[in-house]
Amino acid sequence: MNVADVAVASTAVASEIPRFLYYFLAGYFALIAILWLRRRFLMRERTSASSKARRDDSAWWLSFKAGAPHNATAATGLTSAEARARLAEFGPNRFDVRQQQPLFLQFLSRFRNPLVILLLVASAISAFTGEVANFVIISAIVLFSVTLDFFQEHRAGKAAERLRQSVSVRANIVRDGREVEAPVADVVPGDLVILSAGDMIPADGLVLEARDLFVKQALLTGEPYPVEKRPGPVEADATDIQDAANAVFMGTSVISGSAKIRVVKTGADTAIGAVADRVRRQPPPSAFEIGTHRFGLLIMRLTILLVLFVVLVNALLHKPWLESFLFAVALAVGLTPELLPMVVSVTLSRGALHMAKRRVIVKRLTAIQNLGSMDILCTDKTGTLTEAKIRLERHVDAAGRPSDRVLELAYLNSFFETGLKSPLDDAILDHRNIDVHEWKKIDEVPFDFERRRVSVLLEKGGERLLVVKGAAEEIIALCNLYQDSQNDAQRALEPSALAQISGQRIALEKDGFRLLGIAWRRVPLDHPHAVVGDEAELVFEGFAGFLDPPKTSAGPALAALAASGVTVKIVTGDSELVTQHVCASLNIPVEGVLTGKEIGDMDDSALRVRVEQTNLFCRVNPAQKDRVILALKARDHVVGYLGDGINDAPSLHSADVGLSVDSAVDVAKEAADMILLDQDLHVLHEGVLEGRRTFANIMKYIMMGTSSNFGNMFSMAGASLLLPFLPMLPTQILLNNILYDISEVPIPLDEVDVEDLRRPQILDMTFIRNFMLVIGPISSVFDFLTFYILLVVLNADESLFRTGWFVESLSTQVLVIFIIRTRANPFKSRANPVLAVTSCAIVLIGALLPFSPLASYFGFVPPPGQFYLILAAMAVAYLAIVQFAKKGFYQWFDRSRRP
Repeated sequence: MNVADVAVASTAVASEIPRFLYYFLAGYFALIAILWLRRRFLMRERTSASSKARRDDSAWWLSFKAGAPHNATAATGLTSAEARARLAEFGPNRFDVRQQQPLFLQFLSRFRNPLVILLLVASAISAFTGEVANFVIISAIVLFSVTLDFFQEHRAGKAAERLRQSVSVRANIVRDGREVEAPVADVVPGDLVILSAGDMIPADGLVLEARDLFVKQALLTGEPYPVEKRPGPVEADATDIQDAANAVFMGTSVISGSAKIRVVKTGADTAIGAVADRVRRQPPPSAFEIGTHRFGLLIMRLTILLVLFVVLVNALLHKPWLESFLFAVALAVGLTPELLPMVVSVTLSRGALHMAKRRVIVKRLTAIQNLGSMDILCTDKTGTLTEAKIRLERHVDAAGRPSDRVLELAYLNSFFETGLKSPLDDAILDHRNIDVHEWKKIDEVPFDFERRRVSVLLEKGGERLLVVKGAAEEIIALCNLYQDSQNDAQRALEPSALAQISGQRIALEKDGFRLLGIAWRRVPLDHPHAVVGDEAELVFEGFAGFLDPPKTSAGPALAALAASGVTVKIVTGDSELVTQHVCASLNIPVEGVLTGKEIGDMDDSALRVRVEQTNLFCRVNPAQKDRVILALKARDHVVGYLGDGINDAPSLHSADVGLSVDSAVDVAKEAADMILLDQDLHVLHEGVLEGRRTFANIMKYIMMGTSSNFGNMFSMAGASLLLPFLPMLPTQILLNNILYDISEVPIPLDEVDVEDLRRPQILDMTFIRNFMLVIGPISSVFDFLTFYILLVVLNADESLFRTGWFVESLSTQVLVIFIIRTRANPFKSRANPVLAVTSCAIVLIGALLPFSPLASYFGFVPPPGQFYLILAAMAVAYLAIVQFAKKGFYQWFDRSRRP
């Protein structure tokens, strides 16, 4: 084709382009309009259904207030058939339900990627200008790439969701007259729900029965203190459940007591559903999420620069504009790690499945990487350093003599307490059975983590006693008398007696006993309620001492975590003397001790200094635990927190990775990122290693994309400047890219070197950038060497040049995975067989494509045999040089990181 023909053709194409763009844009916006109208229709349907549900719900609520037949189910609850019907009518009990799109719409959403749209537009232009083969090839490659990404990520998401559902919060409800457990999502209006301390309230409802029910409503009201809820009639003028004094609300938690409630509102109709977007607390982005975002920005900048460079150069050299445009877009596709989301999703979900086999259930997939990056773990000692088999071993008076009166008072307090029963309460009740039928409970002051005690007001034989049990030091401080059991007399707690009692406490704690102080006082018979102010001027009765045997496996597990670069810090409400005794039993060195009182006297800057030098934090309350974790994070540590109680929820939120156990209260399980099915540090250590395996495999893909692949794309941009023709056709670039991507799909299956498991790893952009600057140019050097051989040695024309470079670039960038995937010698660190076979198969396919029937469609011609001999020698030399450069890079990088 001569210049005149080109000019004529260009004019013809130019005249048709506006018409084509008009039709294309009209069709595109018509499709957008149809999708928008469909969305509006669905939203209107859902709104209509929700309004109907609210009307039906209001009718149900009015009939409930009026004493309609619904009240007949007050004892037996709903039947299973009724529950199914109401679930169908009102929908699942979730306020954040998002309409699940059909699979084909989810698939179509993948085409919203700007690069994909550009490619499809360009391919359509090719078809319009007569390049039907280009149109078919580009469309097929794009379709295959999008399908591969969608299929892999969809399957990974389904697997992860099944794991999350296995540890979802459940509710105790009454169905068919029996108390059963059911997922919170299955709770419906009219259900009877049984609540106890530690439960999250699953829906809005009314309290029908209650025993000292205290609810924390800070999520909705901001009130810092628990609110007591009592059963009561519904006011006649109440128009909404929120006006009822005995109303409880979804998402709030039971601090103490027990109750039976009737569900009135579920899902989006609840109080929290109405303000869900405002009260829902999103976890902050993890270090890994921040790192992948920065990586994306780095690639985007490089892509834009190279594409603009190619477009400008080709325009200045007056190369065909359509081919130049397609070449630039294909180059952008080649530079973009479009499979990164799929690789991340598949790798994380595979990691979650492996962790499930190791008894760790992952609720938030990105937390897997945080677990691998974790360098400090904060945990209580109960269940991790000890067996959590607590026994009551001593019940002694103020002088240290055995006392049945101490046991009786402790038993009465634990028996009548309705808050969350601690293992200490269970140990007291299991120690000996005491007859309490003559005692009557009047009231209770529930336990809280600031007071660290619980009081019950009891009556027997015309006498009322306030019995108080709690942390030994706090109980002693509330007393002005002590019981002299030998002389059956009460004596003033003078300094000498106080010193004797404190000495007794210290001696018991040094022997490893966890202590509760037991005290009491008489109150008048007309004293109606117990309040915090009553906990004063008490009579000190004695101590209850408990033993929790050290866990023999804790020592080796801590050593394994330390060897893996994870420091364990004990954060406990127990005495420092008891904690030090446990540490001594397990040969755990104590580097420093901080008590809650000392932490309370420090500002944040002072605490940040002390937390580095301390591994025991004792007698701490929930707020102080949270401060410790935030101080560690401020020192650039990745912090994990293991907790299972109501008081642990703030710390689980604050930590980089929140860990709880399957037996934890609902509030803790809901706040956690991962659930340990066994409270064992060995299980956690396995989880840490799996997190590091997951991260290492993601890093392999990132390093491949920023080294060899980037080097090849850079070479293409440079070649477009030097050559009078396009160095590779757009369809060839896209084919190269899709074959390369297929070779990378098995990366999540790959083995990980022991070296990568020894220390915590983070997504370091400095490391990635420097690695790219070292390895990428080596790839480009070999590309330009290939240019020389093709043009000078083989005297290649355009078709042979493009074919030869296609085969060479594909071979080198695929085979280099065997070098980049390991820091060690690639012959000693074996790749996963699937990865090895896939990579070699892709190289073979690339080498044979020029001889296949498809060659003409892609513009390939068969290279001479001499080319393949030269290619084999070049590939070996390339891999050897990359191995040498990689080794030197890691040595330099390791030296640069040393202090």
